[in-house]
Amino acid sequence: MTRIFNDPADFADEALAGFCDAHSDLVRQVEGGAIRRHRPAAPKVAVITGGGSGHYPAFAGIIGPGFADGAVVGNIFTSPSAQQAYSVAKAVESGAGVVFTYGNYAGDVLNFGMASERLASEGIQAENVLVTDDIASAPGSEAEKRRGIAGDFTVFKVMGAAAEAGLDLASVVRVGRKANSRTRTIGTAFSGCTFPGADRPLFRLPEGHMGLGLGIHGEPGLFDTELPTAVELGTELVRRVLEEAPTEHDGRLAVILNGLGSTKHEELFVLWRTVAPLLRDAGYTLVMPEVGELVTSLDMAGVSLTVTWLDQELEEFWTAPALTPAYRRGSTGFSAAPGVEERPDAVAAAATGYSATEDSRAYAGQCLAALEEAAALLRSAEPMLGGMDAIAGDGDHGRGMVRGSSAALEAARSALASGAGAGSLLTAGGDAWADKAGGTSGVLWGAGLRAFGERLGDEETPTAEVLSGAVRAFADRITGLGKAEIGDKTMVDALLPFVSSFSASVGSGTPVQDAWASAADAAAEAAAATSALRPLKGRARPLAEKSIGTPDPGATSLAMVFAAVGPHFTAVPATV
Repeated sequence: MTRIFNDPADFADEALAGFCDAHSDLVRQVEGGAIRRHRPAAPKVAVITGGGSGHYPAFAGIIGPGFADGAVVGNIFTSPSAQQAYSVAKAVESGAGVVFTYGNYAGDVLNFGMASERLASEGIQAENVLVTDDIASAPGSEAEKRRGIAGDFTVFKVMGAAAEAGLDLASVVRVGRKANSRTRTIGTAFSGCTFPGADRPLFRLPEGHMGLGLGIHGEPGLFDTELPTAVELGTELVRRVLEEAPTEHDGRLAVILNGLGSTKHEELFVLWRTVAPLLRDAGYTLVMPEVGELVTSLDMAGVSLTVTWLDQELEEFWTAPALTPAYRRGSTGFSAAPGVEERPDAVAAAATGYSATEDSRAYAGQCLAALEEAAALLRSAEPMLGGMDAIAGDGDHGRGMVRGSSAALEAARSALASGAGAGSLLTAGGDAWADKAGGTSGVLWGAGLRAFGERLGDEETPTAEVLSGAVRAFADRITGLGKAEIGDKTMVDALLPFVSSFSASVGSGTPVQDAWASAADAAAEAAAATSALRPLKGRARPLAEKSIGTPDPGATSLAMVFAAVGPHFTAVPATV
């Protein structure tokens, strides 16, 4: 259990600030994360790791010579936003391009991808390398769907060393993808982790059992089994990773036996006593193996085994020196410069001057009331939504929705005070939601809210037809980004029935208040029906069977929010 915290919502931010202060000789904090204290003397590829908090030393702990140039840091187990990724990249790039590297999770893919597009539009080369090492999360025939877990460390390490050696962007990307293609991980959990402020872990195991095939975001294993002896566990882990050996290899392995947060080093050494001989007996040479905590999951008790089949190039970068706050290998030749070159962070957007009609500004007050209602509802529903998400996910949905809606409300209040119309108020709220919530739902809600505001505009009180168009724009933006369909067990399962019902009712002349209420009922019914579905998208997909019987939290929260905001969006009379 996490016992040291102030406001649980501030835990990740305060931990990052404390980390940067404690290691100020190597890193400094910027908007969205942390970067190296000292900039390179000449342009080099910037390797930027990223993901949610709760995994230390990953990701900020490995910033430094021979490793990462920066880390984008999201909330606990939650993808950082596109704005955070963009900001860190702008602060750290030195003229040779940037490469984002991260585990294969939908929110990370969306946010880092959007940041890359924004950088490219400004003439900065940006690439992405996804880690897909978790053999338990998808079969080998669908390796592109696998999660990134402790194999992150190996891939990040070789990419950092390659960039430090002066390779160009295309070559660093090639090395990273080769390392990923040769990396396999299997893990197991003995107990769940507990969020700061929570009174129980995200999941519990029966006494004397473990969950094999865990993730690193507090997810339970894919199936539970009786707790074996160390010899039995080591034998099982080795067997599973070696079953995935590439057809051609040099017989040399980088190996990581990784603790997830509460497994003591002594326990890992006992397990290593089985793992290492089995790998050697299989004909492998172990190259600078690592036994310890490198990619954790808060206080989860568990362990994972990662192997990377090396070739000459990968071995050179795996064994290369590194100097970071949490990981040091060999001598980098680095010495602190007498002065620090502080490059300004990405320039914050200037205050916006709004131009809106009085009618739109009056309706903006109704939109603000809607956001106030949504934020209050989500705050009260946070434990329930988090509990639903923890069944087959990482338990962060409730907290992410609270962070997103609260940020949107704050931004909307500021926009209204500055004279914004309804459209500008909602676009400002959407941008803040995406920036502060992180994760897949954060970026989708933010993008959807922005699309809703763009359709409303700042000129007039919306008619029922305009409201219908705004709802449609919200849905189109979300489905366009997330690529989910009805039946995938996502928020779309509640969203599209709402849109269909509302549009049909408005088209038939139903009063807008009644049309919205009827559509909200349809969304709630559809959300409840997702309990029978198996998830086909997102972090819950690998634990699909455990999800059956529980409604999708994203669909549930969307139905709740749409029901709550309806009276405010439809309170101003609208005529067709």
